Amino acid sequence: MRLTGPDPEPSEPEPPAAELPDPERVDPQVLTALLARHGWQRRGGESGRYTRWTPPGSGTRSGMAATSLLVPASTEYGDCTDLVGEALTALAHSGAPSAREVLLALTVPGDEIRWRRDVPRCAGAVPWTAAERLRDAVRGMLSAAARAAQGNAGYFGERHGRYATAYLERVLIGPSSGGHLLTAYAPAPDERHVTITLLRALQAARDAVDYQRATGRLEAFDAAVELGVCHELVAAVAHLVRDSEGAEIALAWSPAAGLPLGVAARPEPVEFSPGDLPALHQAAARYAASEPPVPVTVTGTVVRLRSARPAEGGSVRLRVLGGADVRHVRMRLAADDYRVAAHAHLVGLPVRVSGELEPGRGFRRLSGASGVTLLHVDAAERDRLLKSLQEAADAVD
Repeated sequence: MRLTGPDPEPSEPEPPAAELPDPERVDPQVLTALLARHGWQRRGGESGRYTRWTPPGSGTRSGMAATSLLVPASTEYGDCTDLVGEALTALAHSGAPSAREVLLALTVPGDEIRWRRDVPRCAGAVPWTAAERLRDAVRGMLSAAARAAQGNAGYFGERHGRYATAYLERVLIGPSSGGHLLTAYAPAPDERHVTITLLRALQAARDAVDYQRATGRLEAFDAAVELGVCHELVAAVAHLVRDSEGAEIALAWSPAAGLPLGVAARPEPVEFSPGDLPALHQAAARYAASEPPVPVTVTGTVVRLRSARPAEGGSVRLRVLGGADVRHVRMRLAADDYRVAAHAHLVGLPVRVSGELEPGRGFRRLSGASGVTLLHVDAAERDRLLKSLQEAADAVD
């Protein structure tokens, strides 16, 4: 049965309620620092005891003046927890967009990194591909910074891939209202060296691009390698900027973790524009072409063998256990070395082999491989290797 009368107006879905942090674990000084960062206005308060805060634009926008936060200046006062709890509740019910960001920063630990990509929007919405491009570019930048934090190189390829993957698993992504903004919370103070590397690398890349655009020369990119700039970083920046009207990366240190030494307390946002793309593309190609081969002696387990004529040697793929910071390497072996590798695969034992990691394939190919040696291990280690070999085989396409 349907009741007669006008159809009700469809209501917009309400955003999910912000998660309230535990008031007993919120430092009032951290709360006030976040309020100031997000544009809240201090309106006075008893000196040395508390401060009162109102949302950005509360003096000119109707409905905002009703929200007022009373934040204690210290945890020494007996009503500190009660006042902080009331302030957090007021933030949760505030109509100010920055209120949720303050709550999120209190709940989610880490340094805040924000990417903004200027793309055409329709009522605030962006194309699906634009949102995907933003996430891919952010992942590329964070992965490049994690690799560069382990050591400087113009081109990493697969090197330091394990560390980069593990680091990304500890980065948290904040909720976003559109596909043109993305906020990440990087681990702090632990692994803050990656965030610092990202900041310095972006600043150095910006300076190198300016130099190239002014002089037409790329030498500044060579010097920028010492600051963390690499093929992967400039490629990710180019990916971020392409098909946009410009992009900006801003960083704010976690108040709870304190300020790191040797960097600005409030770093200036780093901006890139479509006019920077030629310099970024040239730098990416320069880095990939100039990185030299790396001599290594690798220990690994044989996960694949391929040969049309085994008596003449063949191709081998190793899962790397040590000696190189890559996951897998491929190589071409002569007949004697190929027989040793095949025997190692059958009995489930690791081998050791020397050669040079070639940059042309992401440092995943070992050229001049020779001296394959079978390594003997105890029964427990052998069982573990056999299990890992089976897992690797299952993962191979």
